[in-house]
Amino acid sequence: MKTKNLNSIIVLGMIATLGILVAQLLWTNQAFNLEEKKFTQKTHIALLEVVKKLYEGKGSELPSNNPVEKVANDYYIVNVENDFQPDILEFYLKTEFAKMNITTDFEYAMYNCQSDEMVYGNYVSFTDRKPTSHTVYFPKHKNLVYYFAVRFPNETTYLLSSLRFWFILSFALMIVLFVYVYSIYTIIQQKKYSELQRDFINNMTHEFKTPLSSILLASSYLNKQDAIRDNKKLHDYTEIIINQSKKLNHHIEKVLNIAKSDESPLALQPEKLQLLPLLQEAADSIRLKNDQLVVSINASRDYTIEADRFHFSNIIYNLIDNSVKYCDVTPNIQITVSEDRNGLRLDFSDNGIGVAPKNLNLIFDKFYRVADKKSNEVNGFGLGLFYVKKICTQHQWKISAQNNKEQGLTISIQIPKKSYEQI
Repeated sequence: MKTKNLNSIIVLGMIATLGILVAQLLWTNQAFNLEEKKFTQKTHIALLEVVKKLYEGKGSELPSNNPVEKVANDYYIVNVENDFQPDILEFYLKTEFAKMNITTDFEYAMYNCQSDEMVYGNYVSFTDRKPTSHTVYFPKHKNLVYYFAVRFPNETTYLLSSLRFWFILSFALMIVLFVYVYSIYTIIQQKKYSELQRDFINNMTHEFKTPLSSILLASSYLNKQDAIRDNKKLHDYTEIIINQSKKLNHHIEKVLNIAKSDESPLALQPEKLQLLPLLQEAADSIRLKNDQLVVSINASRDYTIEADRFHFSNIIYNLIDNSVKYCDVTPNIQITVSEDRNGLRLDFSDNGIGVAPKNLNLIFDKFYRVADKKSNEVNGFGLGLFYVKKICTQHQWKISAQNNKEQGLTISIQIPKKSYEQI
């Protein structure tokens, strides 16, 4: 993905996540205000019912004006205009608050005409947990004589507890935001390291190519000299230098191609190809290097596939070559061509050392090599199977690997029906 597109996605994602978080906080605040308003309304109704009961007990008529006044968020004054008993008042308060589902602690006080001050009544707890030491100031009202005051000391905590869901959701969104920011940071760091790695590989391989070209040029010139040709030992040594230099040059080209393909897909030129001749050609080519190699191609008929000739040949060559490299006995490779409901299937089965189950999903990763004795003996950069999978992906084919029941590994390529036809 291009850096510009990645940055745009990051910015849009951050804006969206922050927007959701801000909206959630605003909704939570609005929900708190709504709960506070509902609590006030329920308290007002309950206190009106208490006044009604007190008047009915005295056989008096209810006052025409509203006797309930909210002085503060948690403090109410109720004008009764008639004397009343504290225990009756407490009973009515408990009853009416319970009816309105007000289950938070409250305390009340009454005005005493003789002392001209508010007399503390009682602290009523719904949880049976009264405070050990509690002193509360109830301010008196100037123009009232028979009245009482009610205070809810835990109103804010009570309202917040009713909004548990909103706070949990807000907390979850904050965690999501944190995870998102951390993920983006990790992606940026990984992209940075990947770019550094690619630049290092490009610089390293280019630096290797210059002296390697000089070695190839000098050794080729040296091998043509009569003195070298006449001396068999010197001639063999020169051939070794040339062959190993070509092999190293091949590895460097492979590394360069893989590094280049990280930035953009490899250019493919699909064409109609006969499958079996290509398989046989690759097998014959590798058999020239290993006389004991046995390659069996099992197919009921030939097929025409749509693929890039060069890269598909490389796929076959890489898979067979890998089977030969990672084998402790005489290599025996079975290539099976079959059809199933998903399309055409190519199975490359060998009798090699196989792969540990925990490493099986990693063999197609770039630069990955299984850490074992055989891998240390075999030269390579861990790019062969990565290249194979990349080409299969660009062809829209599927590739997988699994260990055989007895010995060796089977790598399967699944070609969809639209990409082949029978001959």
